[in-house]
Amino acid sequence: MAASPFTTDTHPLIRHLASVATLSEEEKHALLSLPMQVMELRADQDIVREGDRPTRSCLILQGWACTFKMTGDGKRQIMGFHIAGNIPDLQSLHLTVLDSSLGTMSPCRVAFIQHEALHALCEQHYGIARALWRVTLADAAIFREWIMNVGRREAHSQLAHVLCEMLVRTKAVGLARDHTCEITVTQQELGDATGNSAVHVNRVLQQLRRDGLISLESKTLKALDWEALKAAGDFDPTYLHLKHPERDAA
Repeated sequence: MAASPFTTDTHPLIRHLASVATLSEEEKHALLSLPMQVMELRADQDIVREGDRPTRSCLILQGWACTFKMTGDGKRQIMGFHIAGNIPDLQSLHLTVLDSSLGTMSPCRVAFIQHEALHALCEQHYGIARALWRVTLADAAIFREWIMNVGRREAHSQLAHVLCEMLVRTKAVGLARDHTCEITVTQQELGDATGNSAVHVNRVLQQLRRDGLISLESKTLKALDWEALKAAGDFDPTYLHLKHPERDAA
């Protein structure tokens, strides 16, 4: 097997776990040596589907993906965006059948990790098992916040909240700086995440621009007035359960 191109400082999974938990150097090296099958995927490609019975989990190394469900008449509800370092289907390690689907939103590099390798890693390293459990609990907290966002906030606040979350989460893993990040999400995908049409999402984004809260050009999101954007989105990053929330707040 080829040597990993990453170090303990650059590996996306280590960066993600380190944003919510403390890892020893031994644990970081164990993660670095985890056997993975790396693949390149195109945009808008299903990775796993609802009803699948996978024997491996998917780590996002590069690009953007989303968890979603489909209604019987073909409407999509996105329930979470995923960035480098995330293992969106980690629950398949213990749940036999997937109850949601996972797909790419941009070209992605992903790594598939066999469940037996993850089980062995957790048995050998309690700190890693604890970190993965904390990540899973944080993911559940994000789902709860998204339910609040879709059910009780107006479109202007919904979009502002999602953009705030993306800025904070990307900064926590070293993918954002100076209130700026690359965001490979279409207006249709933002609509599917917030229950709005792509046309309405466009109107709201234009209003956020006119209000001087954001710029969004060539897939680069910048918060021009971070405090005002947080206020518009009713955003409090506590639910992300970051290890250093004050540092990682964009």
